[in-house]
Amino acid sequence: MTPAVPVPRPRAPLDAVRRWYERELGWPATGGSAGEPVQLLTGVRFDVLELPSDAGFAVLRRVARTGPVAYDPRAGAVRLLVAAGSADELPGLLDWLEWGGIALDLTMLGPGGRIAAPTPDAVAGSRETVWLRPPEPGCEVEPTLPVTGLGDGGGAPDLVRLVGAAATECHRARLLRASGARSGRPSGFQPLAFS
Repeated sequence: MTPAVPVPRPRAPLDAVRRWYERELGWPATGGSAGEPVQLLTGVRFDVLELPSDAGFAVLRRVARTGPVAYDPRAGAVRLLVAAGSADELPGLLDWLEWGGIALDLTMLGPGGRIAAPTPDAVAGSRETVWLRPPEPGCEVEPTLPVTGLGDGGGAPDLVRLVGAAATECHRARLLRASGARSGRPSGFQPLAFS
């Protein structure tokens, strides 16, 4: 007798995934028909702070509370959702934090940008984009997103602190990758699960 093979859960059709984001969260999405991947539009309800996965996981270990966070293994990127309009603030913040002119592999997606939409039933370890810190359906997401300013009213760090932590970890990760390349040793990055 052959051992039982677990049957994967049925996947939501892509159109249903797009509708879930639009109806449950009020986020504009595109794709989903004719097998097109579902993408979330940035710059409308949120912007995205994107950094390499090694730096992104380090930021999540350092910053306990953030807004929603997605991980895209195909792009090797961690994407932190921040308040809409934050993309315009990034260059000035980096200059003010004295990171201006330093290559950090840190980008911000604002109006006109798109990110792969994590499928609500995707599991960690798959090649699909997953939520590391998911949004809460039925709750207003925007008040929990990091914004420029002082204080901690929404439960997430302000954008200045988040960008400062992200810049530090991007720089540290870049140095570690360069050090590993010179020594011939792999960096040994292992993704961790975060709630």
